[in-house]
This record gives sequence, C-alpha cells and structure tokens, in this order.
Amino acid sequence: MTAIEILSWPFKQESINQINNKEQFLNYPVIYVLNGNKEAYIGETVYFKNRMKAHLKGRKNIKQVNLIKHEQFNRSATFHLETKLINYFLGDEKYTLQNKSKMASDFTHNYYNKSYYDQQLFKELWQKLHEQKLVDNELHVIENKDIFKLSPFKELSLEQLELKDKVLEFCEKRVTQNTGEYGSLLVIEGEAGVGKSVVLSSIFNTIQERVEEASSDLYSTENYLVVNHEEMFKTYKDIAKQVKHLKGKNFAKPTPLINTLHKEERKADIIFVDEAHLLLTKPDTYNNFHGNNHLEELMKLAKVVVIIYDQNQVLKLKSLWGAAILEELKKLSTFHEEYQLTNQFRMQANDDVINWINEFKHKNLMPLPKDKNYEFKVFESMKDMHDVIKAKNTKHGLSRVVSTFDYLHKKDGGTYYVKEPSGEYQLPWNTTSTKYTWAEKAETVHEAGSIYTIQGFDLNYVGVVLGPSVQYDTVKDEIIIDTSKYMDKGAYTGMDGIENVNEAKEKIVLNSINILMKRGIKGLYIYSSDEALRNKLLEYQKAGE
Repeated sequence: MTAIEILSWPFKQESINQINNKEQFLNYPVIYVLNGNKEAYIGETVYFKNRMKAHLKGRKNIKQVNLIKHEQFNRSATFHLETKLINYFLGDEKYTLQNKSKMASDFTHNYYNKSYYDQQLFKELWQKLHEQKLVDNELHVIENKDIFKLSPFKELSLEQLELKDKVLEFCEKRVTQNTGEYGSLLVIEGEAGVGKSVVLSSIFNTIQERVEEASSDLYSTENYLVVNHEEMFKTYKDIAKQVKHLKGKNFAKPTPLINTLHKEERKADIIFVDEAHLLLTKPDTYNNFHGNNHLEELMKLAKVVVIIYDQNQVLKLKSLWGAAILEELKKLSTFHEEYQLTNQFRMQANDDVINWINEFKHKNLMPLPKDKNYEFKVFESMKDMHDVIKAKNTKHGLSRVVSTFDYLHKKDGGTYYVKEPSGEYQLPWNTTSTKYTWAEKAETVHEAGSIYTIQGFDLNYVGVVLGPSVQYDTVKDEIIIDTSKYMDKGAYTGMDGIENVNEAKEKIVLNSINILMKRGIKGLYIYSSDEALRNKLLEYQKAGE
C-alpha cells in the first residue's frame, strides 16, 4: 500500500504557478499545512492549486506550503483528518493556529472504514510530520495535555452541536435586544464528564471569531469566559496562546472581572461562566468580593450571561447553590432559558459503574459493579494502589492518586501528607504550581492531588484515597460522613442563613467524593482509610470475583 507523502513548496505565487497541471493531486482530496515561523493553518481541498492562490491573497505570516496526499484519501477522510490535525497541532503547541471553528453543518460524520483513517493512517501521518519537524511532540504526549482535551476545535457530538447552535442563536439574539438592569441568562446543566467545558470552549472560540466579522451581530462585542478555578483558568489562558482568535485578556476569574467592570463603570456584552457551581453565593471580603452573589453581579454587568452548572460539584458553603437561589436569579434576568447535557463522555464505563458512584454520593454502599471495559478495583493498602497507579502511568500516562481533603493536620516540614492509618506509607499532598496544572507535572505521580487540583480535568486512571471523614456503619449498613474530620476549613465558612448546617457540610464532602471518583477515563481504584469501609469494599470485591 502506498505511504503518505508530504510535498513542500515556498508560500509564493511562482512556486504555486510552477506546479505541473498534470499532477493527479490537483483534482483529488488532499490535506495541507501552511506554516510560518510561529503560525500555521490546516485545511483540506479537492482543488489544491486554486485554494493556494486564494490563500496567497489573504493569509499572512506563512512561509511554506505542505501538501499531504495518499491514494486512499476520499473527501470524508480528508475532512475528518483535517479536524483531527487541528486539534493535535493545538496540543503540540509549536504554532499558533489561524484556523476558525467549524460549524454544525461541518460535523464530521461516520463513513466507510473510518477507524482505519482515524487510527492507523493518522499515526503514519503524524510520524511523517514529526520527521519533517512540522510538529514537536508524539501523539501520546499531546493526548494527555489539558489544552488538547479542552480544545475549541474538538469534534462535538450531535447533542453538543445542538447545544452550540442554541447558545450562538441565544447570544446573537439577546445581545442586541437587552435593555434591562439584568442581562439575559442561559443555564446549561450537566453532571461531571458530560463534556460541558469542551462545548463551552468551542462556543467561546466561535463567538470570538464572529467579533471580527463585520457582517455578524457579534461584531466588535466585548466578551469574557470566566472560571473560578485556578487550574482551569491556567488551561484556558494556555489555549488562548495557541489560537489566533482568542486573547488572554478575555479570560478572567469572577471577582477581578466584577471589580474591574464596576471600577470602569462599563458593561460587557457576553460573559460565559465555566464551573458556575464554584461561583460565590455570599460576600467574601477576604478575597475582595463585596457583592451578595457572583452570578447576580455578572448579570448586572453583561447583556448576556451563559453558565455551565452542576449542583453536585459545589465544594464550599459560601458557594452553596440551591435551586431556589438559581430560580430567583432566572426571574431577575431579562430573558432566560435552560439546557441539559446528559451523555457521559469522560468515563468509558457502563451505567452500573456510574450508578454505583451516584449511590455512594447518597451514602448507599452497593455491591461492586462489573465492567469488562472499565477497571474498577478496591485495595487493601494505599501503597498497593499507588504501585498500580505508577504502573498505569508508565504505560498510559496521566494516572494519579487523589484524596479527600482530610489531611491538613499531617504537616511535616511545610509539606502535607496523605498517610495510611498505620503511618507506614505516605504521599505528599495537595501541592500546587502557578505555571502548570497539577496532573501535567510528571513528578506528581509520586504525590496525591486534592479536589482543587483535579476538578474539571481528566485522568486515564484515578486512585481515590477516602480519608478519615468517610466511614462505614456496619450496623446501619450505610456510609457515614464525619464532617469534623474534613479539613478544608474554607469549605465550611459562610454558614449564615443555612438551615441545616451539618446536612450542607455533608453535601460538600459527598460532592467532592463524587468529583474525585469521576475523574478516570479508563479506571477507578479506591483505598479507604476507615477499616470498616475498607473491609466492606473488599468483601464486595471478593464476592464478585
């Protein structure tokens, strides 16, 4: 079978003119990469020479044309591979991409022998690009990067595309009609792992492309993507560096943006909020937020607000979102709509595994589920679990141990440690970096992460340490949450106005466990420091063997 070929020319009119008109690729599906010193553009066409002439007229900062051809290319395959290349080039980080988002009408459909092009042929293509120094990283390195997973060019599901169309329509319509004190509000709900952040990244990129199009209703609008999560904020800023139509200044954390807009006495047009369940619902003078509710303030400061929200991911009492609070804010908005995302994308697990985690979240301990495609296992020691995680990390990458927030009292020389009850085995816990997201640092395979280092991100395999706050009552046959042993003191500030404080605290702890357990794409491992819970889990595991 013929191998992939890459032909290269200088990005000049005379180079394109000299291409022999008898060349078969001139009227055949091909892919091409245009690159300069710092920027690149990826495309596909069946009229290569004409397309290059068009690019010569309008595309800047390009020095070289690279044509990719193969005798088994067809239009569906080149369209699919073009989309895939754009995503991997973004994750490679060698070039800033000049590409624009694809529309719903450009959805990459299924086609004959798609798996061959998607896997075998793409690997061969990437290897050729690597040999010619058009890319820097191997595929598996890119696949474990957060910016690759949140790429605005990701191929979306039909459900996600439908949502994207609805959001774009909502924004274009409401941004020109809003005249009230409060902006219009679109609430997108969905549990962990349904692809909320991926679709939001795609939507925001398209919005920012239209900001530059004079024919668009969004032309010259001022828009922001807000996230109250340091690790995700870093990832979005990194994406902005690699995408031509995104700028770092359009990504913000809520309190600084609110304070800036108030100080400058101006309004934004559209504000998108990822992980809106992390927004504050009470004043936080320590962090310089003096309003009553982040979302309410944002609605006063924008014509349109679009939020991604999951009530089961609230981690602090001062961010405790009840249905009543959200309903009141919907009533204040000039206009509001809701949308539910339902399909699980992160976990390659069956419904039995998802249901087991959901039951645990409600303090019900069920027999362990079976799934031949998803590795679910409990361990007798933390060391054994950590050893397996390290082996998985060597083979698959991005495998980490994480823990409930139970270990602040275990301080030693400035470092916190997750420890087994016996004290025989320990791991450094909850380290942070201003530059890198926690899981992307190679050395963190020797540590344990917290809810704050991992929320919103994927792992291939996750090992969850359930600390002393998570216990099992053998008489009642149920999970017990000892909120006094949950050491995230910041999670419990802001009790005023909460009727049942202990119930609210329990919800915070159970939400954190739910998030930790739903990080793993390929597998979930559990170690419990509570002996009764550990024994019950091991009993269930043995019974199922």
